[in-house]
Amino acid sequence: MDVETIIDKAGVKQLIAAFDLLPDILFWVKDTESRILHANQHFIEHQGYKSLEQILLKTDFDFSSKHLAFQYVNDDKRVMNGYIVTDRLELNQTSNGELAWFSTSKKMICDDQGNLLGTYGITRHLQKTSKALSHVRAIEGPVNYIREHYHSNICIEELAELAHLSVSALERRFKKHLAKTPNQFINEIRLENARKLLVETRLPISQIAYQCGFAEPSYFSKQFRRLFGEIPSQMRAHIER
Repeated sequence: MDVETIIDKAGVKQLIAAFDLLPDILFWVKDTESRILHANQHFIEHQGYKSLEQILLKTDFDFSSKHLAFQYVNDDKRVMNGYIVTDRLELNQTSNGELAWFSTSKKMICDDQGNLLGTYGITRHLQKTSKALSHVRAIEGPVNYIREHYHSNICIEELAELAHLSVSALERRFKKHLAKTPNQFINEIRLENARKLLVETRLPISQIAYQCGFAEPSYFSKQFRRLFGEIPSQMRAHIER
């Protein structure tokens, strides 16, 4: 029996069941409405459940904080529009609520005719992966500083000094490990925190912009749309529906 025949006979369910053998991997499949169609056991337990039946057709809004759920669902939409996510380093919450480093990859799912069916993805907890953690440690100090001081004026030279690197070496490490410059990362952290305030509070948008380190509301709106696909007022309108 040739390889192709074996794969065909095994069926998709048996093949994706292999993800249950990987204790540090979260694996999921979603439809075009971001509802869970399948997940491995580690993903299920990470969300606080015991069986797949308990999370079928649920969305991230059922088990994540509101601002994170918006982030994940928005990510799904971008992936379905052709955006590629491959080994993206990010800080997410563990099942006990603590922050930890993860590597995430996502792709769209299409049928044989090319019709969009949804998305699937994997997130790998890096705590036990020494090679991956070496990448994280290379930028961990500046990253943590940015996350704590995003609302203030952050000087790249100060970040470089914190990491005991030259500015050019710091920029190379960010490009290598996060695929973005330090300034791009600062901007995205500010925007992520702005979205959290937008979702969870009723603060005026101009005040949110200022609190998150943006001096000009117009620049804030422009950058917000670039990252999230809509301006802050549009997102707030969606939330209020």
